[in-house]
Amino acid sequence: MKLWVLRHGEAEPYGSRPDSERALTLRGREEVLRSAAELIGQPITAIYASPYLRAQQTAQLVRDALGFEPNIRTVEWLTPDNRPQAVSEQLVSVDNALLVSHNPLVGNLLGYLQHGHLQEPETVKTAGLAELEGDLPPAGAMKLKGIKHP
Repeated sequence: MKLWVLRHGEAEPYGSRPDSERALTLRGREEVLRSAAELIGQPITAIYASPYLRAQQTAQLVRDALGFEPNIRTVEWLTPDNRPQAVSEQLVSVDNALLVSHNPLVGNLLGYLQHGHLQEPETVKTAGLAELEGDLPPAGAMKLKGIKHP
């Protein structure tokens, strides 16, 4: 099983809009395109994304950059405050997929998939892209091949 986890690009600051409606900044779009370049030629079969606007924009930028035909799969289990254990349960039927989400979920998920617990989260900056490989079930069975930041 191969998995890529991408944190959304830089977003507008918190303001009068709900967190779920914060859009990517110009810098955030540029960050995402640099990370998308790292995915060219990878055997991605699906893109899953949080329903939050900045994650949707991130996923669409990657989809366009890769010329990826299938639609983005919008899933509630990739929202920022979801539990890594709940995400791990969803990954049982996923292979060679890109997950687009937010912190704290991204850092916690990467730690959980590697170690099987939440005590060692990874630090992931905006548009940070992690690559993992491993077996099912994924909790504690995946190896982090690296995290690239734009």
